[in-house]
Amino acid sequence: MELYHVEMLSAALFAIGIYGVLARRNAVMILMSIELVLNAVNINAVAYAAFLDPGRLVGQVITIFVITVAAAEVGLAMAIILRLYRTRATANVDEADSMKW
Repeated sequence: MELYHVEMLSAALFAIGIYGVLARRNAVMILMSIELVLNAVNINAVAYAAFLDPGRLVGQVITIFVITVAAAEVGLAMAIILRLYRTRATANVDEADSMKW
């Protein structure tokens, strides 16, 4: 497998994620789309590290840090979404234009 194929997979995931962020109204779907974008970045980091310098684990270490930050982001975002759903009875981001009760 060549680097080109991995880049095409990563670009496709990134494009789907960006489309999901821009086109969706549901907060959970937007959060899932952000995760797709982060996974595309992870694939790029591992692929470039494997192809450019196979002896070092720099790409894998960066990917582990990105996954850790993404897990924290998901936890915080889900707490905000659940609070929004409890107060407004919807997870639609168009209706959550202010944080006032």
